[in-house]
Amino acid sequence: MSGSTDRVRAARRPGPQVIADKGHSTKATRAHLRKRVIPATIPERRDQQADRKRKGRAGGRPPAFDRTAYKRRNVVERCFNRLKQFRAIATRFDKTAVSYRGMIDLAALLIWL
Repeated sequence: MSGSTDRVRAARRPGPQVIADKGHSTKATRAHLRKRVIPATIPERRDQQADRKRKGRAGGRPPAFDRTAYKRRNVVERCFNRLKQFRAIATRFDKTAVSYRGMIDLAALLIWL
């Protein structure tokens, strides 16, 4: 190492993050997540945007929204939809959590193959 100005920076791992659709865009949800220091990627509903703009400066600033993280949500939603094509998973035929998890593992394997 040459000098004290050279520093090594470690990348931080992202912590838990909530990615939800507009149906979960409420003050209560955002306050609950903020209180627990959990970042949220939830798009703001149009009526909330209009209300905030109508209030002007008193309306506050818009909540942070990460478009790239929200786009990844689509992959998870499609996975759930593919898994629910298996009738045993969609209707939860299995009695125990272990056998239900086994069925999900089997269905995921069949989708993957």
